[in-house]
Amino acid sequence: MTNILLLEDLPEIRAWLSSLVQQVFPDAHISEAARVHDAIGLVSAIKFDLALVDLGLPDGSGVDVVTALREQQPETQSVVVTIHDDDEHLFPALQAGAFGYILKEQARELIIEQLHRISQGEPPLSPSIARRVMAYFAAKSKPQAMSASSASVPVVSLTERETEVLLRVAKGYTLPEIGVQLTLSRHTIADYVKQIYRKLNVSSRAEAALEAQRMGLFGR
Repeated sequence: MTNILLLEDLPEIRAWLSSLVQQVFPDAHISEAARVHDAIGLVSAIKFDLALVDLGLPDGSGVDVVTALREQQPETQSVVVTIHDDDEHLFPALQAGAFGYILKEQARELIIEQLHRISQGEPPLSPSIARRVMAYFAAKSKPQAMSASSASVPVVSLTERETEVLLRVAKGYTLPEIGVQLTLSRHTIADYVKQIYRKLNVSSRAEAALEAQRMGLFGR
């Protein structure tokens, strides 16, 4: 059985998300919370496999719950589900250890697809968020491109195919989209993604986008 924490303060949204989770994980046990305090209490009492966390709560930020999970249950995959798509919310959540970042405004079908990615080992990241991450790191990395410190970044050897997959992952394409572009099955692309993440020692699209930028792939 999969134990899932669902942190959302609005009852109607919480019920909606719960129905999506039950559709993707029919055997899951869902523990619901409406406040940061209650969620952290559940984290102290229950071992979770997955946590879906809103950010703006009545008593604080869901980032605190993501942080608590990272410290107390590092194996738990924390996924932010929010309306906020700005840098001020996105990057603190990723830095706290969020495994994915899903926007509530997306179509129900797209959110379900992104939740399915979790069981396939792929971090769920809304395409617009992936593009924002890519743009952010591209802007941050440019001034350092010619610095002496950039020469100290370890060089990771990727095959030509892995490089092609990494570039598309960093640009926010889904696994099926990458499969169509490269004429490969979704499962094959998923295997490539796992290999790439292992080689680069990353665990999210955000980190993959940063590594792709450091490798100078965005100009290809």
